[in-house]
Amino acid sequence: MEKRNELKWAVLGTGGIARTMGQAAAAGGKRLYGAANRTRSRAEAYAEAFGVEKVYDSCEDIFSDPQVDVVYISTPHNSHFPYIMKALESGKHVLSEKAITLNSRELAQAEALAQRKGLVLAEAMTIWHMPLYKRLWEMAEQGELGRVHMITASFGAPKDYDMSNRFYNRSLGGGALLDLGVYALSFARSFMSSQPDQIASQMRPAPTGVDEQENILLMNREGEAASLAVSLCTELPRTAVISCEKAYIEVPDYTRPVRASIMDVKTKERREIAEGKRELALWYEMQDMETAVLDGNIGLMRNAWTRDVMEIMTQLRKDWGLRYPEEEQPGGR
Repeated sequence: MEKRNELKWAVLGTGGIARTMGQAAAAGGKRLYGAANRTRSRAEAYAEAFGVEKVYDSCEDIFSDPQVDVVYISTPHNSHFPYIMKALESGKHVLSEKAITLNSRELAQAEALAQRKGLVLAEAMTIWHMPLYKRLWEMAEQGELGRVHMITASFGAPKDYDMSNRFYNRSLGGGALLDLGVYALSFARSFMSSQPDQIASQMRPAPTGVDEQENILLMNREGEAASLAVSLCTELPRTAVISCEKAYIEVPDYTRPVRASIMDVKTKERREIAEGKRELALWYEMQDMETAVLDGNIGLMRNAWTRDVMEIMTQLRKDWGLRYPEEEQPGGR
């Protein structure tokens, strides 16, 4: 079998999250093979910072390089789908930053192509890969926590109120939902027994028309409920809570957590559990991706949950009347 060290990764888009990926790869002992950015000088700076072997003249050059095994996409949301399709058509496995696509229609097309090509396509969602969550999910599956009753989570990260930046730019897939809400929804979905079939929300739009703040309520057929709050305008605590029949769990900094507190509802005894390292969050993504590619263990990538979350986000935006330019074109994505 091919050794994991022989899988060659190329980074498409060298902004902030790609730099975090570079740091995580270095911490895990992995050297990235290639880098491309719309501006070549930025790709060159990235390559120098992280010891990347090859810099491409254009983003498209990644797809024609036979040495590349996996493409990591960290460009703006609206460009994920076309880059994913080009990568898959070129025979590359793909790990794309969240939100993986703009909507569920795009995701379905990309998944169908990946299946036809026999390739792994997955979302770079830290929640799917943190060791702490793997332990908590195991506890839940074994019945240690009892039935899930209520889940709460929030994510507020104030951005400069500049309607030209990507967070507020409708042409770049902006808005709180695809950037921050995807974390809260992913957290909730991972502890719910099935896909929520009741969805309600309140959304406040920015002047550009994208969502700058929302409250979301979910419930599934088992009666498990979630209450989520997301904002680009104000700080919100990033502590999430799962309230269960036997215990409730508090997860601080839930997007990349390393510890959780579990309170027994009968004895009121509290215990702490700790797993993993925050700085290795994206390295855990890479490890699971390589296992999926090399061993065929695609379940590690939690694609079914990614699909469910995308369906919820697509429905929410439909309810709000929020469409991106690509969706407004005849036969649009």
